[in-house]
Amino acid sequence: MDREQQVSATPPDLKGRATSTAAGIPGVKHVIAVASGKGGVGKSTTSCNLALGFAALGLKTGILDADIYGPSQQKLFGLRGKPRQLGPRMLEPLERFGVKVMSIGFLVEEDSAMIWRGPMVISAITQMLREVAWDDLDILVVDLPPGTGDAQLTMAQQAPLAGAVIVSTPQDIALIDARRGIAMFQKVSIPILGLIENMSSFCCPTCNHVTPIFGHGGARSEAERRGIPYLGEIPLDIQIRQTSDEGRPIVAVAPDGVHAKHYVKIAHEIWTAIVTGAAHRPPPRIVIE
Repeated sequence: MDREQQVSATPPDLKGRATSTAAGIPGVKHVIAVASGKGGVGKSTTSCNLALGFAALGLKTGILDADIYGPSQQKLFGLRGKPRQLGPRMLEPLERFGVKVMSIGFLVEEDSAMIWRGPMVISAITQMLREVAWDDLDILVVDLPPGTGDAQLTMAQQAPLAGAVIVSTPQDIALIDARRGIAMFQKVSIPILGLIENMSSFCCPTCNHVTPIFGHGGARSEAERRGIPYLGEIPLDIQIRQTSDEGRPIVAVAPDGVHAKHYVKIAHEIWTAIVTGAAHRPPPRIVIE
C-alpha cells in the first residue's frame, strides 16, 4: 500500500460459483462478506471465528479486515508486524491458526486516527483485495464495517461476492439496522447467505441459569419473515470475550468446545449454500420502459 495513502466436518465438494459480475480476485475461489447494520453486535468476533470454522473444515481460508476506521482482526488473531513486500505492489498477508489475515491495522499505528475521505477508503480496500498474495484460497471472509456506506458498496462492485452474512443481536434496535444491511445487499443483487443471532443468551457460570439479556429469537423471526436462511445463534459468553481479547479465538484454542461447534456448524451451512447455489437471492428487478 502506498505510503502517502497511510494517514471437523467434511466440507462439500469444492465446486461453486461467484454470483457477482465483478472480476475475480487472483488466488481466491469464493468471497463472502460479513456485515451488520450497526456496531457493537460482535460482527468482527463472529467473522474471525467463522474464518477459523472454515479452516476447521479443511478449507484454505483468508480474512480481510475491511473496517478501515476500526480494524480489529489483527487484535483478534493476536498478530503483530507488517506484511512483507512481494515485488513492487504485492503484499504477503500474515498468517495464524491456518488463516491468512490482511488488515489496515498492520499498516498504521494502533492509536492512529484514520481521518480518510471516501475515495481513500475505497482505494485502500481495493488494494487489500487485489494487491495481496492470497495464494489459492477456497474462501475469503471480508469483515465489513458497520453500516451501508462506501466500504460496502466497494465490496459489491470490486469483489465477486458469493453472498453476505448478516450479524445481529436479538433486540429490535439492532434488527432495525440489520434490515437496512439486508436491503442494501439486495439492492446490489448480492445473495443473502443467512442471518446470525449473536449474544443470543447468557448462561450464568455459577448457577447455569440462562438469561436472554438482549432478548432471544429476534433474528430467527426476522429471517423467517424475510424468507432468508437462519444460520444459528451464538451465546453471550465470557470465554468468547476473553479469548478474543487475548488474540486466541475460541475456535482456535477450544476446537472441541460447544462454542467452537456453533461456529463450525454455521461455517458448514454457509459453505454448503455457496457450493450448491442455495443462497437466498433477491427477486429480479422489473424494468418498466
